[in-house]
Amino acid sequence: MAIPGLEIIQSSASLRGTGSGLRKVPNVAKLIDTSTCIGCKACEVACQEWNDLPNAKTVQDGSYQTLPSLDADFWNLIKFHEVQVDGNFNWLMRKDQCMHCADPGCLKACPAPGAIVQYSNGTIDVNPDQCIGCQLCRTGCPFDVPRFSEKTGKMSKCTLCVDRTSVGLEPACVKSCPTGCLHFGTKDDMLSLGAQRVKQLKGDGFTEAGLYDPPGVGGTGVLTVLKHADKPELYGLPRDPRVPMSVRVAKNYLRPAGLLAMGAVVIGLVGHYLRFGPREPPKGPPPSTPPAA
Repeated sequence: MAIPGLEIIQSSASLRGTGSGLRKVPNVAKLIDTSTCIGCKACEVACQEWNDLPNAKTVQDGSYQTLPSLDADFWNLIKFHEVQVDGNFNWLMRKDQCMHCADPGCLKACPAPGAIVQYSNGTIDVNPDQCIGCQLCRTGCPFDVPRFSEKTGKMSKCTLCVDRTSVGLEPACVKSCPTGCLHFGTKDDMLSLGAQRVKQLKGDGFTEAGLYDPPGVGGTGVLTVLKHADKPELYGLPRDPRVPMSVRVAKNYLRPAGLLAMGAVVIGLVGHYLRFGPREPPKGPPPSTPPAA
């Protein structure tokens, strides 16, 4: 899977770090300012159109939300949360999508070489040609993002429009946003812009405002400005997301141990053959069986 101007720095089942020969590319990021989101869903439409995704079947469950959750054919979902904060009603909206973690649990959990890749600009992508549809990537994601398609037997998720960003364009959702809720640029620039917005919100009386960039996953390529950053769960975000320990243990210990065990079995079989040779059937007629009484 070749993306113009980008190198693959990590690949599932065959992790490799950045080498000295790789061209330096700054990490990119998307900034989502939930305080200015109006729930217009222009970003949802832009994502569907640019990625040529089919229409997903909507479900009416008493909310303005398009779907209850993300779908294999719906990678970008505006979530509506009606909550009480300090006794006051709040209608909190958040753009749900892949967070493009610097330490991606999906990549660590995936057993298929090349099915999930991390590019040199920090973007995490799924290669459907290599995906085996085992769904282990979903177990490794602390944000529960990857989705399985019954039609294709593959996993899918937001790609951060890597085909656009690799040639200098902003993601389709950012291009379509009418309120300035979405911004795109280098990670450093988005951190700076997010800090400015947080400062404005605190000046407006939202003393708990903050920028969601959880360190437990190494930071994310999708930064989120929250009025109530002390309670990210109000927006449907985990307080301290981390790659599950089971995934780390399986990746770092169980899989290597399994490969060593398989290698030991092969070596044992070869050694037995070389020492004792092939097994030969006994010579002569088979022993007769006495007649039954």
